[in-house]
Amino acid sequence: MLLPEPKTKMDDLPPARIVEKLDEYIIGQADAKKAVAIAMRNRWRRQRIPEDMRGEVTPKNIIMIGPTGVGKTEIARRLADMTGAPFLKVEASKYTEVGYHGRDVESMIRDLAKAGIAQAQSEAMTRVAESAREAAEERVLDFLLPRPTGDFESEDGQQAAERYSRTREKLRQQLRNGGFADKKIEIEVDAPPPMAGIFGAVGLDEMAMEMQEMLGKMMPGRRKTRRVTIPEALAMFQQEEAEKLVDEDAIQRDGIERAEQGGIIFIDEIDKVIGSSRSDGPDVSREGVQRDLLPIVEGATVTTKYGPVKTDHILFIAAGAFHGKKPSDLIPELQGRFPIRVELNPLSKEDFRQILTHPKNAICKQYKLLLETEGVTLDFTSDALEALAGFAADLNRSTQDIGARRLHTIMEKLLEDVSFNAPDLGGKHIEITGDTVRGRLADIASNEDLSRYIL
Repeated sequence: MLLPEPKTKMDDLPPARIVEKLDEYIIGQADAKKAVAIAMRNRWRRQRIPEDMRGEVTPKNIIMIGPTGVGKTEIARRLADMTGAPFLKVEASKYTEVGYHGRDVESMIRDLAKAGIAQAQSEAMTRVAESAREAAEERVLDFLLPRPTGDFESEDGQQAAERYSRTREKLRQQLRNGGFADKKIEIEVDAPPPMAGIFGAVGLDEMAMEMQEMLGKMMPGRRKTRRVTIPEALAMFQQEEAEKLVDEDAIQRDGIERAEQGGIIFIDEIDKVIGSSRSDGPDVSREGVQRDLLPIVEGATVTTKYGPVKTDHILFIAAGAFHGKKPSDLIPELQGRFPIRVELNPLSKEDFRQILTHPKNAICKQYKLLLETEGVTLDFTSDALEALAGFAADLNRSTQDIGARRLHTIMEKLLEDVSFNAPDLGGKHIEITGDTVRGRLADIASNEDLSRYIL
């Protein structure tokens, strides 16, 4: 079975094109972009080789090494988005060795399966949306104009049926044009099982939630009456009709197939499960997490409530800062499952300058759009961009290096007064210059102790 068609067909995404699309959002880091582009293209290639060899070609998993805020997570997230692959981001530090209290590593596969099924369900619902909408309209019209009963064979009955049909069509047009927005009707909706409140109150974990779902299916369905507006009723009926039109079993099969063949799991903070030379304390379980992770990455079958999920062809991208540690400190078996290693560089002043304006979601563009909602026009001079980039680079060197996230803290401090007073500045044009930036940030940035807390 071939991969489900992604949002952007992989036929149109050779490695160079993937890198171009990543360049729209992420500045620099060419080596990392090239590595993930090749990995994704190899998936496309694997689907087109003879079937007897297809299962032998496994993903070449990747380790990204670099400080926080340089684009590791963003590269993986954008890659999944452009290819339509189910994507899951996890932190390695939240897992514990089997036998310790905490999440087991297999839960990441269960979560990926959920993501694949949710994606398949969303697409299936979209395909039947028009039919569901028409069926929902009919149900609402039955409330507005109940279907007549009686003898339709007589001449009077036929005339009455024609009048009813004409009136129903008029009501349909009114409904489609947004009429009856304030009119309320009483409808029956599904009521949650009695146990739902108990489980929700105690806030139990994933197993309890699955138990609640299982009990809900075992108990007879209950209905309750609610008084809602016509648009609310239409939305509820459309959801119910769409659920009737889709094949849940087919959706689950499709979702698991997507997860198995196209899933991407981004494991952040992989360096946090490298133990120290000490053999006591919390380090006891760190190597155990690596050993629990090993079979998942090597290729295993994980049991989920949707059925077994094979991990052989899931792409794993691990990342970490590796301060004082190195990938070779991981257990040898796990190192071998991540054959591709790329280093991401700390951001330079020029990188910060480009990040401010170049990406599609550039920070300056975001602030301009936010203030436009208040009627305020915001502009940054080239000198201001230069000053902002300089402050970000200097602060990352002198305090903690948090990468591009430093720009968010600087911009919030710079525009704090403008954002606060924006409702009273409607129609005003505000230009941020280099002097504005230096006047607002110089004193804070020069006081190292203060900048640690504010910037």
